[in-house]
Amino acid sequence: METYLTFLLENEKFAVPVANVLEVLLKQQITPVPKTASHILGIINFRGDILPVIDTRQKFNLSIADNNEKHVVIVFEIQNSDGTKNMISATADAVKDVIEIKDQEIKQVPELGLNFDNRFISGAIYRNDHFILLLDIQKVFSAADLASIQQINLSNNQSLNI
Repeated sequence: METYLTFLLENEKFAVPVANVLEVLLKQQITPVPKTASHILGIINFRGDILPVIDTRQKFNLSIADNNEKHVVIVFEIQNSDGTKNMISATADAVKDVIEIKDQEIKQVPELGLNFDNRFISGAIYRNDHFILLLDIQKVFSAADLASIQQINLSNNQSLNI
């Protein structure tokens, strides 16, 4: 059995392993950074570290949120293929619950021509008359996203003379 954090994007419910979640931030000031990928909203200060913020709606090819819409920022810790760890953050419309999922509850999702990359989904469960899509966090945040983190950190360290 594993513990998951569930959150909403549009009308879809997603879940990620709690082991990858460092914190959920409300009302976070996001500073735009020029010349970054279109799905990177900008950067935030998280405990003294500068983190990029991924627009999860855009990454998943969902409708772009209105600037007035409320959102939360979820901070994740991701292990790279070389074993090093990075922090990255992403928006969600709302955080719902922390749930426990038994391995036998998880079902494979057939290729359905989803708007976003099927590799992002590690499975699905059916609870309370709704499907919850389980995200493979390592695949959601690609090598390009992690390279963006390093570039943002490098650029900011140079501009801050750190």
